[in-house]
Amino acid sequence: MLERIRHRLTLGYAAIFAFILAFLSVVAVAGFASEMTVQQDDLLTQEARNQATNLLNGEDREVLAEGSTEFSWVALNLDGRITASDPVAASLGLPDPALARETLEKDGVVSATIRGQDGNVRAVSMPMYDGGEVVGTIQYARSLEEVRKTVRGLVLVLLPLAFGGLGLAALGGLYMSSRAMRPVKESFERQRTFIADASHELKTPLTLIRADGEVVLYRGDVNPADRKLIEHALAETERMDSVLSSLLLAARLDAGQLRVSREPFDLSVVLAETVERFGARAASEGITLEVSAPDGLTARGDPEKTGQVLAALLDNALRFTPAEGTIAVVARSDGSRIEVTVADTGPGIAPKHLPRIFDRFYRASAARPRGGTGLGLAIARDLARAQGGDLSARNAESGGAQFCLEVPKD
Repeated sequence: MLERIRHRLTLGYAAIFAFILAFLSVVAVAGFASEMTVQQDDLLTQEARNQATNLLNGEDREVLAEGSTEFSWVALNLDGRITASDPVAASLGLPDPALARETLEKDGVVSATIRGQDGNVRAVSMPMYDGGEVVGTIQYARSLEEVRKTVRGLVLVLLPLAFGGLGLAALGGLYMSSRAMRPVKESFERQRTFIADASHELKTPLTLIRADGEVVLYRGDVNPADRKLIEHALAETERMDSVLSSLLLAARLDAGQLRVSREPFDLSVVLAETVERFGARAASEGITLEVSAPDGLTARGDPEKTGQVLAALLDNALRFTPAEGTIAVVARSDGSRIEVTVADTGPGIAPKHLPRIFDRFYRASAARPRGGTGLGLAIARDLARAQGGDLSARNAESGGAQFCLEVPKD
């Protein structure tokens, strides 16, 4: 249990770090791409001014579009007709009439991402002035392929760093979870030791009390009223002894000191013996006990511990099945596992209690008012898992609780 908690803490640490890392990476890449876009717009704006000066004043300023397939430009008059252009303007999506109209409407620089023949293109459009009057527009564009390559390069740099950071976070999370769990483990060990020692020490006086009471009853020199009191005391002593035995078993399971064998055994025989033990009790309470199991169900595990699990399930079903009710026990082979289902016609388990039905000392008293100490089902699941199997609970569609024991098939 503590190992599962430690692993969950480690996964939690790693998941939080991964989320932070992914968020920062996305922000970094988005910020880098945005900054590149701003710088590119500034560059295109400057190039557009230089080209406009060349066209209007007959100058020969050097521009990036000369001899380049990455950059291009086009000049338009007020009617949107081309007056001059670069040879590769069409391949970069120029001219863009909508961008030209927006430029004239705003009488200022407008930038946008447009579609070229080979992908997206960043374009800047600005008015051309001659003698203080707008005589047309000039559009300057650049393919975004180089920008994408730069962003991809950044991503390729960040990915190894991110995975490396995530690996270090997992190792750090494992270390921190171990440190965080250390006081919990020590407290748990002290609690387990106390429970084991206290249960063991209490068993001796209970045995003596039971022996003394049985001797008094055996002598027979007690009046009927005292006999009832002694019998009641013996019944409570028996119940207390059962609780202490469960506590000792739980402590041994937690400490890993319980020997659980992994050997082939006939589950049909174990099931038949366990059901036979509860047959008389079921008949006395007016409950029908139905069993359906094929012969030769060879499982791998501990037959004694499997019998304990089945006994806990039958005892639980009998306590919560009303008179004239039915308990159905069905065993079947399913692939690499064998399933034993114990279904009763009792009140079932309320949905809010179902997730905690296997918690120790948890009693869903509102749903199942005759519950026991809250240890039986918890220990049963631990015993099932110690054999490589599992135990689950659900409500049947027709009503009542349904417990499913899974054990490995030999």
